[in-house]
Amino acid sequence: MRIINPATEEEIAVVAPGDVEATVALARKAFVSWRDVAPGERARLLRLFASKVEEHLDELAQLEMANAGHSEGNARWEAGNVRDLLNYYSGAPERLCGRQIPVANGWDVTFHEPLGVVGVIVPWNFPMPIAAWGFAPALAAGNTVIVKPAELTPLTALKLGEIANEVLPEGVLQILPGHGSEVGAALVKHPDVRKICFTGSVEVGKQIMAACADDLTRVTLELGGKSATILFGDADLAKAAKALPDAVFDNAGQDCCARSRLLVERRVYDEFLSLLKPHVESYECIPLISAEQRERVKSYVDNPLIQAPVKTGKGFWFPATVLAAGERDWNEEIFGPVLSVLPFDTEEEAVRLANDTEFGLSGSVWTRDVGRALRVSRAVEAGVISVNSHSSVRYWTPFGGVKQSGLGRELGPDAPLAFTETKNIFISTEE
Repeated sequence: MRIINPATEEEIAVVAPGDVEATVALARKAFVSWRDVAPGERARLLRLFASKVEEHLDELAQLEMANAGHSEGNARWEAGNVRDLLNYYSGAPERLCGRQIPVANGWDVTFHEPLGVVGVIVPWNFPMPIAAWGFAPALAAGNTVIVKPAELTPLTALKLGEIANEVLPEGVLQILPGHGSEVGAALVKHPDVRKICFTGSVEVGKQIMAACADDLTRVTLELGGKSATILFGDADLAKAAKALPDAVFDNAGQDCCARSRLLVERRVYDEFLSLLKPHVESYECIPLISAEQRERVKSYVDNPLIQAPVKTGKGFWFPATVLAAGERDWNEEIFGPVLSVLPFDTEEEAVRLANDTEFGLSGSVWTRDVGRALRVSRAVEAGVISVNSHSSVRYWTPFGGVKQSGLGRELGPDAPLAFTETKNIFISTEE
C-alpha cells in the first residue's frame, strides 16, 4: 500500500498487508497467559506503555501530521490522548474483581472474564485516539487485541505496535495493516475473534454486523453522524459564532461528531450569520484525506452563503463553507468542511428538524435558559449532547450513538466491562 501525505500528495511510505491467520494465532496464544496476569501487574504494564507513548509523543505527532494531514496541535493532542487513555484504564484491572455474596446453603460469586481476541478496526480520520478507545480498555480487561488501521493512515498504529512490543508480552497488542475489503473482512469473519470494535461508515458497519452474526461475535459500532447545533435567540451569539467553526470545520469536517447542521431561531438568523461570517472566512482547514474525498465534498457545494478563500497548489484542500440548507447537503453525511443552515420558529420545530435524520450521534444546544437546555437535550435523539459547547468525546464519559449512528458505547469507567463475559459460580457449603 502506497501511503500519501494529503498536504503534499507525496508518497511517504509503502506498507505491506499483514497475515490474518498468523496474527490471530499469535493473539490466541498470548491470551492464555495475558488473561492470568495479576491485576496489579497488568496495571503496571499499561502505565509503562503510557510512559513509553509519552517518550515517543513527538514522533507520533509528526507521523500523524504527515500521514493524516493533521495540524501539529491536534496531532500532539491525539498522541497525548493515547497516553491518557492507557493511564486511565490502568486503574481498571484492579476494579474488575466481580463480587461475592452469601446465599442460602452457599456462596455466590460473579466474575468478569475477558472475551479473548478482540479486533479493533480504525478509520482514517482520527487514527491514534480511536485505536486507543478500543485497545486500552480491552487490554485492561485481560484481552489480547489486533488493531486493523485504515489503509490510508496506518503509520501511527504501526508505531504504537512497536512501542507496545517494548513493554507488553509478545502478541498481546498487534497491528494488522491492509485493505478493509480483504484483511479487515478476514479479521471480522475469523472464528477465533470474539469481539469487533468498528468505527466507520454505516454501510460497512452493517456488513460487519451481518458477518459477526455467523459466530455470534460481539460487536460495537460507532458509525456516521449528521449532528445538529440548535441555537436559540437568547444564547450568547458572539460566543456561539466564535465556537461554531471548530465544531464543524476542525479536522476539515472529517469527524462523525461534526455539527454539520445548524438550526438558528429565525429572529436572530441574519444577525448570527453576520457574526459567523468573519470566523468562517478566516478559518484554515487542514487538507482532506484524499483527492476522492475532495471531489465528493465538492459535489455538495453550489452557491455558498459563506466560504473561506480557496487554497491552491498541491494537497487535497477544501475551504470552510456555509450553505443555505438543501435536501442533499442537509440529509447526507458529507464528511468535509461544509455547514448547512436552516432557520426555525419554535422549540418544537427545532427538535423536530434536529431529529429528522437517520443519524443520532452528537449535537449541541445553545441557550441561556437552563430548563430549555435540559428539555431540548433530552428530546434530541442523540447519544451525546453538549450545552453551550461542542464537546463530544471525553475518555472518562461514555460515547456512542443511536439510530444509524451505532450500537454500544465506548469510553468511560465501564468500557472494560464491554470486553468481558459475566460468569456466575455457586459454591455449595452443604455437607
